[in-house]
Amino acid sequence: MAVPESRLRPDEEPATGSGGATARVISLANQKGGVAKTTTAVNLAAALQELGERVLTVDLDPQGNLTMSQGLNPDTIERSMFDVLVRSLPIEEIVENVELNVAVSSIDLAGAELALSSMIGRERALEKALNPVRSRYDFVLIDTPPSLGLLTINALTASHEVIVPVQCEYLSLRGLVQLQNTMKMIRENLNPSVDISGILPTMYDGRTLHCREAVEMLIENFGDRVFKTRIRKAVRYAEAPVAGSSVLAYDPKGSAADAYRSLAKEVLHGAQAREHA
Repeated sequence: MAVPESRLRPDEEPATGSGGATARVISLANQKGGVAKTTTAVNLAAALQELGERVLTVDLDPQGNLTMSQGLNPDTIERSMFDVLVRSLPIEEIVENVELNVAVSSIDLAGAELALSSMIGRERALEKALNPVRSRYDFVLIDTPPSLGLLTINALTASHEVIVPVQCEYLSLRGLVQLQNTMKMIRENLNPSVDISGILPTMYDGRTLHCREAVEMLIENFGDRVFKTRIRKAVRYAEAPVAGSSVLAYDPKGSAADAYRSLAKEVLHGAQAREHA
């Protein structure tokens, strides 16, 4: 897969971008699985990149779905985020330059929580790893595991903000309460500035009353933090990872790609607004 010539490799000198000298670090989080966290991480990164932003994606999920979605095999990767978090390997040494810049995952990452548990400063391992490279990117997007364990705590501690993909159904909405409780603990003890910057309704089907009511409930509780973009159900989201690409590269003129272009503009507008606040 060809890499766009306009993209910086992570070992190049940074240029001035709209994200400023230091990357905006955003976690994609929800302890419920199957809500399109990885789909959002990949396609939001691709859409931001299409707008000229320099983006690093970090696969912090031991399942390695983000890594696989870029045509890489986590089972054959020798050095990954496990080595970064546990062995203090510089993160740039495990970044693969494919369609996106991906700090890759491997099956070893499943043992990271146990390995980190006895380490001093275990909650800040990711923050420490990202600090030397943040000036090279405008955005760092972190794909977190479907749990609220130590890996996710590392992500939230390292992040400026959190985007929460939420499937448009009642049971999925309940998971937001647990995430909010975890973030309250993070703010009180580790990172006072992190907050939910956006909630993204996914798998949206406006034909069903239940789906529409779920979005209404989100808006009632979170107001303008709910993105205007709705990610609808589309087979292209399942097909693109099989091809090892984002949906923007797989079907650039399709509605699935346009949805993430719309989301990227919302995220970029929000980042610019916070810079000038």
